[in-house]
Amino acid sequence: MPQQQQQRRLFTAALLALVFILAAVSTTEAGKKEKPEKKAKKSDCGEWQWSVCVPTNGDCGLGTREGTRTGAECKQTTKTQKCKIPCNWKKQFGAECKYQFQAWGECDLNTALKTRTGNLKRALHNADCQKTVTISKPCGKLTKPKPQESKNTGM
Repeated sequence: MPQQQQQRRLFTAALLALVFILAAVSTTEAGKKEKPEKKAKKSDCGEWQWSVCVPTNGDCGLGTREGTRTGAECKQTTKTQKCKIPCNWKKQFGAECKYQFQAWGECDLNTALKTRTGNLKRALHNADCQKTVTISKPCGKLTKPKPQESKNTGM
């Protein structure tokens, strides 16, 4: 009889543990159902609209940009964000636009310029960039190869 009583106690303890676990899970599930309501309140805020990156010093490097959004219930409608303009990018096409350029073309003897085309590779922070750009530069002097001088100077 004591063995039967011990089994009943174990069964009762297991049953109580199961009830406790189910209650905890249902409470957790109820908590999860409340979170989408909070997200719904945030959805009345508009998307962030960012200005171009303004470098702190010079025309490249570290800087800041301003962000704004609209919405009656938005707690924050403006904010400032750190940004960086790479110094090796062609800034004449926009400091936030990166292009992949082809090789330089042949020299146009009428204009004394050579040109090449670049295709948009990447735009930082949804910048408004041209898909294709063309740049020109002076051809440079056409020089004849110099005859090689003797490296022995006689000393």
